[in-house]
Amino acid sequence: MCHSIKTLRPPALPEEATEEEIRAAALQYVRKVSGFRAPAAHNREVFEQAVDEIARATATLLAGLEVRGAPRAAQAS
Repeated sequence: MCHSIKTLRPPALPEEATEEEIRAAALQYVRKVSGFRAPAAHNREVFEQAVDEIARATATLLAGLEVRGAPRAAQAS
């Protein structure tokens, strides 16, 4: 797919993905699918809407994933 989109779940990332990382991945996806690095003015609104929707879907996906075998967070004593 797109080599510049990185894996955003543990253990690939040591901690939870940030909103910036999620949005960057969504932007790369929309760029790849649309074929535009930056949209023309008449396409900017739909381009940004797609990035927002994909970022939301990505955040929902990451929040719902159960990663088995991942190290557990340190528990407070």
